[in-house]
Amino acid sequence: MDELPAFLVRARRLLVFTGAGISTSSGIPDFRGPQGVWKTRQPVYYDEFLASEEARIEYWDYKLEAWPTMRDAQPNDVHRAIVELYHTGKLLAVVTQNIDGLHQMAGLPEEQVVELHGTNRWIECLACKRRFDPQPLFDEFSFTLRPPRCSECAGLLKPATISFGQNLDPSTLHAAERAAEECDSVIALGSTLSVYPAAGFPLVAARRGVPYAIVNRGPTDHDGLAEVTVRLEGDVGVIFPKAVEQSLSGRIL
Repeated sequence: MDELPAFLVRARRLLVFTGAGISTSSGIPDFRGPQGVWKTRQPVYYDEFLASEEARIEYWDYKLEAWPTMRDAQPNDVHRAIVELYHTGKLLAVVTQNIDGLHQMAGLPEEQVVELHGTNRWIECLACKRRFDPQPLFDEFSFTLRPPRCSECAGLLKPATISFGQNLDPSTLHAAERAAEECDSVIALGSTLSVYPAAGFPLVAARRGVPYAIVNRGPTDHDGLAEVTVRLEGDVGVIFPKAVEQSLSGRIL
C-alpha cells in the first residue's frame, strides 16, 4: 500500500486504464466474475445481430433488462478520485473498457476518456450513424417487443457499444495507442486484463519502460510480468481513493 501513493506522486502524465471492477460498487455487475452477466446470459454476436431478427430481439431484451441499472448508476469514489487527479494536471487520459459513462458523469471531459468498447449512453443507427436517447427506444421495445428502426433511414438500431465479433473503432484505438505512447506511468484498475486488444494498451506503455501499477481483486493476466512495478490485491474502491488522497495531501507513509 505504501508504494501506490508514491507511484502517484511521481506521475506527471498518468494513463489510467479501467475495467468493470471499478463500477461494481455503483451497482453495475461485471461480466466475467462469479456473479457476472455471462453466467446467466449468452452474448449475441455482431454477425448474428445483423443477420437475424430473433437475435436482435434477444439482444434488445438483454439490453432492456440491464438498462435501469445502467441508467440510474452514479459515480463512486474511484471515479471521483480519478477526477481529482485530473484537476491536479497529472492525468493524461483514461482508457476504459467500461460502457457506463460514469467517468464523464463524475466530471471528466469527454476528450479525456477513451471508451474502447463504446457506450450505453446512446443508441446508434448502424447505417447513418445518427444517435438517439435510449429511454424512448427502450420504452418502444418493451411495448412492441420488436427492435426499433432508425426514424431517419430505417436502419438497424443498436446501443452504441461494441458487441462480440464487432470491430473496434479505429479512431478510438488510435487515441488509446497515442496515450500509451505519451504517458510517463500507467495504472490498471479493476480489470482482469484478459480482453484484447484493450488489455494490450497498458503493456504498450509498460514496455516503453514507464512504471506500471495494477489494483484488482483477484488475479489478472498481467500478474507476474516483469513490467509490473506495483501490484495490489483487494478492493479497488478502497485502495485507490485512499492512495490518491495520500498522494495529494503529501501524507506518504
